[in-house]
Amino acid sequence: MTGGKRREEEERAKLRVRRHLHVTVDEANYTYFPEKKPVDFHSSDLHQRVAVYARVSTGSIGQVSSFELQKEYYKKFVTCRPNWELVQIYADSGVSGTSLRHRDAFNRMIADCKAGKIDLIITKNVSRFARNLILCIQIVQDLAGLDPPVCVFFESEQIFSLDETSNEALTFLAHMAEKESHIRSRSMEASLRMRLDHGIPLTPKLLGYTHDSEGNLTVNPKEAPTVKLAFYMCLYGYSTQEIADTFNSLGRKSYLGNVKWTASGVVGILRNERHCGDVLTRKTYTPNYRDHLAKKNRGQRPRSWYKNHHEAIVSRDDYAAVQKILDNARYGARQVLPVLRVIKEGSLRGFAVIHPRWAGFGPGDYLSASQAAPWNETPASQIEANAGDFDLRGFEVTRGEFLRPAHLPAVRFGGRQVHFNAACVRALGGQEYAALLIDPVRKRFAVRPAGEKDRCAVRVSTVQREVRRPRTVAATAFLSTVFQLFGWNSAYQYRISGSLWKNGHETVCVFRAEDAEVRLPVQMLSGGSQPLFSAGRYVRAVPESWTAAFGRPFYAHQSESLRCPEGLACGGEPVETGEKLQVTGREELRRYIRQELRELQPKEAADG
Repeated sequence: MTGGKRREEEERAKLRVRRHLHVTVDEANYTYFPEKKPVDFHSSDLHQRVAVYARVSTGSIGQVSSFELQKEYYKKFVTCRPNWELVQIYADSGVSGTSLRHRDAFNRMIADCKAGKIDLIITKNVSRFARNLILCIQIVQDLAGLDPPVCVFFESEQIFSLDETSNEALTFLAHMAEKESHIRSRSMEASLRMRLDHGIPLTPKLLGYTHDSEGNLTVNPKEAPTVKLAFYMCLYGYSTQEIADTFNSLGRKSYLGNVKWTASGVVGILRNERHCGDVLTRKTYTPNYRDHLAKKNRGQRPRSWYKNHHEAIVSRDDYAAVQKILDNARYGARQVLPVLRVIKEGSLRGFAVIHPRWAGFGPGDYLSASQAAPWNETPASQIEANAGDFDLRGFEVTRGEFLRPAHLPAVRFGGRQVHFNAACVRALGGQEYAALLIDPVRKRFAVRPAGEKDRCAVRVSTVQREVRRPRTVAATAFLSTVFQLFGWNSAYQYRISGSLWKNGHETVCVFRAEDAEVRLPVQMLSGGSQPLFSAGRYVRAVPESWTAAFGRPFYAHQSESLRCPEGLACGGEPVETGEKLQVTGREELRRYIRQELRELQPKEAADG
């Protein structure tokens, strides 16, 4: 197309546009509908259903005054306009505006808006409505999107949310309200730190104490017996639910003055260190000023422990013992303080008995218990040989793991569980219950038959379709301790093939931690590596030292085997571990409980 033809085509296109813009409308066939007149919220001639929202963030006397004045002012503000109908005054007292948690009145108001009951919301200012920028803007937009839309009038700022010109101002003011809340939060944090730095801990009201004229905690003689009874009953063997039921029967009052006790309410008493005269500060902290969600302080904020801060109701040792009981209740531990036991004679000398439902014993406790009953290994050089015997130095006993025979007892650790294979269950004579033992010095693990009533017994097998099969043992309470003692990585699973020790009718399966295979997740393999052995999602990995030998030296293997002829069923003897707690004696516990329960029949003995 030449330049002249192109210009002619452009002129014709412009002419067509001009003709379209000068169309003559046929009035006989045309109707015009004008837009609705925008709502003038300043006008009192328009009938509107109005809600008022008031909020104060604390329950102080000054805030209460502000709260009541807000409600009265806006009640008159609405009722003086004849065409405005006051639906309700929604008021939240003593709650923060940075989230919707605990703002019950506000949430009811928004629900009523969505139900079509409200046309206009009136509030004092942006900070009363919300101190969270995103929350404020989101709610205003949600209300504007309703059919019909709901307007929010911020009286101090003279902003109507449905006014298109208000968006920028509302966003700015909501941001300032949030910033102000953040500044206040930081100021409170600084104030709290200054109190702690100057040795002035916070001591709010609690059962058993009152405050004197100077704000110090003093024992309340009417409430203290309830606190002491809770601790003594727990030490004696009562569960927290049994204590709560007893308090309800006795009509004992909580610090709120009611007589409706729950197990969690009793735990709240037993967990409070102030009852033993101490004060621990900053148990929780609030990382986010927007949601105000408290989290346990595990070192994220400084803490202080003030000992002998005030008069105690119970001893510190009684308090510490109760904490151990509560900590282990989650593992099904019975309401007693168990004693760590170690075997001091026989083939299992040096093995400590694992308490499967008690997490109070740590690696150091088991190690010191095992060291209290040392075993002297027989050096290979002292192995006696008869005339004509072969000299088997340099020979090795092949590892059973390489052959993987089905009859070899094995145990697997990991995933908060311990699992014995069928061969191990058969080796134990098909017993349903067994005791777990550990020797942290020589890094050995053992399992032997036990009675159902044995406090440390675990159920290792069950009958399914008339066949006894292995059963997974829950090991949350002690497995992390086993991993630490054996130097294992908690992210992996470990499997050990063991050996069977027998002495007459006595049987025990013993496992060497250094012979453990590691079960690694398949996804950990890199570079296209292919495993020699795999088990579904896991890959078997063996110690590097295994690649240079078939097994253990013959005489080292024989040296350990010499332990077998000795007794295998020897019971454990109690050993002292860690700091000794001087807990109130059972007779004193029983006497006090009888005294306080009066006509109620006390529990005669703790469940052992």
